[in-house]
Parts: sequence; structure tokens; C-alpha cells
Amino acid sequence: MSTTAKRIAGLILAALLVVGIVAAVIWGTRPGQGTPGETPAAEDLTVVTGVIGSEKKPFFEDPEVKAIFAENGLDVQITTAGSRQIATSVDLTGVDFVFPSSAPAAEKIKRETGASTVYAPFYSPMAIATFTPIVELLAAAGIASQDAAGTWHLDVAAYLDAVQAGTRWNQLPGAEALYNSSRSVLISSTDIRQSNSAAMYLSIASYVANGDTIVSSPAAQAAVIDEVSSLFLQQGFSASSSEAPFEDYLSQGIGSKPMVMIYEAQFLGRQMSAEGANAITDDMLLIYPDPTALSKHTVVPLTDAGKTVGELLTTDPRLAKLAAQYGFRPADASVFAAQLTDHGLAVPPSPVNVVEPPSYESLESMIAEISAQYETPASGTDGDSP
Repeated sequence: MSTTAKRIAGLILAALLVVGIVAAVIWGTRPGQGTPGETPAAEDLTVVTGVIGSEKKPFFEDPEVKAIFAENGLDVQITTAGSRQIATSVDLTGVDFVFPSSAPAAEKIKRETGASTVYAPFYSPMAIATFTPIVELLAAAGIASQDAAGTWHLDVAAYLDAVQAGTRWNQLPGAEALYNSSRSVLISSTDIRQSNSAAMYLSIASYVANGDTIVSSPAAQAAVIDEVSSLFLQQGFSASSSEAPFEDYLSQGIGSKPMVMIYEAQFLGRQMSAEGANAITDDMLLIYPDPTALSKHTVVPLTDAGKTVGELLTTDPRLAKLAAQYGFRPADASVFAAQLTDHGLAVPPSPVNVVEPPSYESLESMIAEISAQYETPASGTDGDSP
């Protein structure tokens, strides 16, 4: 080969090498195109915005959760609002997904936004955080019972009768030794005007008051509204977020909050938390309303990016495990059981006597009628979702 030909060949090879290096650099910096398990640089992530109930905020802020989304090229940024606000008043312009804890609210949002699908990656039964002396008093009064597995259940019909009768704790048999309080027998909840946990409480109570039938007509609503309204109006001040009464229960104890309607996930998640487990003392326990209701946390995607978030939450086993660590029940019950067992906790059975909430319209109508009876406006707008 001549000297000229060798020089030309060398130039061609050098040019090809430069092109290859440039291509490799460009390809290597594309979001999601790195080595499997490798997290793209922050500037290469696609920002995805969501509006969620506040009870899921710690889960979304967990570094491991954020890392899994980042591995998939996503920077998920969330704000919190109540589901009533998400369904009726929150501006969803530029929002990629909403994630209320209320299936009726999610269905309304789906209808009004034209979303093609929804995802329900996990759920939480409604439960009552209480204390051993309280369940002993309720059991003696025929309002609570313990099953063979050791799980406590509150007879909602008997409870409603006690509330309607104006029963006070010190009127129950054994109260002098266990809980000699003149307070009314009443479950504390969040503000019915703002919070999904209160709306689920209303769903349970209205079903029982309506003869174990879902309220689905104006006539049925009129028949039960006075009875169920008293459950909320007699409480006095109620917080807008589900975290507030639960924190009062943990910090102020039996004197302030003998019974609090919560999500099961709040109690179990706290027990599995390295930072907060000590807040659950030996005399604290859960009692499940009988019947109970399930808070079905439902993703409604509004864009393709939001759809990806819903798919990951539903299909990624690592996210399911992390959700279980926060007390939520993923679709695979074994994941939930494994996390509790690993933390030395008993696994509560899946609820059997479960009621569906009324339709969004029926539930909203009852909430509106109860709201009209309050003398003061709601305390805020950041509820945990109805």
C-alpha cells in the first residue's frame, strides 16, 4: 500500500473512532439507557407531578422509593390535598397523576378527566386505635369481642346504640377500675368536611344505620342523617388530616383520645418504623369496626408519565415491599405478611365483613348535609383525602 493510501486509511479510522466515542457518550447519557439498576443523573430525569393524600407522603418521600422511580427515569414530585379537594377544586393543570385514598373520588376524577384506566396498588382497612382498658370495658358492655385469632372487633350496631343513648364511659360496668371518665363513648375522627378517614367512618355508620344496606337514595339518607351526624358534631374540634388525631392518641394517651378512627396502615407502619416504634406502648392496640371499610388508594393517571407511575406502583415488587413497610396492604398478601413477621408483629387477618362506600354522589350529599350543621368553618384544606 502506498504512503498516500496508508495516510487516507489512518484518517478514516481516526474519524470512525471519534464518531464512536461521541455516539457512546450521547447514548450513555440518555435517561434510562444506562446499565440496569443504574440511576440516571438528576438532570436527565423526567419530572412527574402528582397530587396525593397526605397519608402517603412519607412513602413517596422515602429515599428507596425515590431511587426506584429514578432508576426508571422519573423524578416524582408530589403535593398533598384531600380527595374532596382533588375531585372538586384542585387545579389539575400540568398534573400527571392523582392518588386519592378514596375509590369513589377516584372514579369521579376518572369520569371527569376521561382517564382510560386506574391503578389500585395497595389498600388499608379502617381501624380504631385504642387501649386495653377500653376494649375490656367495651367487651363487658357487649360492644366489643375478640376472635379466636386474638383480633378485637367493635360491634358497630351496638356502638351506635350506645352513642344514641348518650352513654358515658363511667356508666359502663367496670369503669371505676378501668377508665372512670365522664366523657361520652365516642370515636374521635378527622373533620368529615375534609378527610377520607372520616368519610369511611361515615360509610360504615350509614350502612349499619340503614339496616346493613348502602345508602343510595335521598329517602335512605334522610332516615339516617340525624344518627350519623351526631357521630361528628359531638366531637367538637376535628383536625383536617388523619395524622393529627393519631399523633394525639400516641402523645396524649387514653385521657385525650380513648378511641381514634384511623387507617390500619398508620398503626402498623408506626410499629415497623425504626424511628417511631417506641411510640406504640404495650397497652395500645387496634380494634376493627364490624363491619369495616377499605380505603382503596387509587392512582388516576392524567398523562403517559402518570400512567408509568401507576404501572410501577402496581408491578414493581420492591415498591410493594416498601408500601408494606409503611403498613399498606399490597395486592400480594404474602408481601404484607412477610414485612410484619420480619418486624416481629402478628399478621392481622384479612377483613371479612367489609362494606363498600356509597357512590361519590351519595357520600358527598351526606357530607354536605352534615357540614351544613357545623357552626364554624372547616379548619383547613389539607385533608388526608375524601
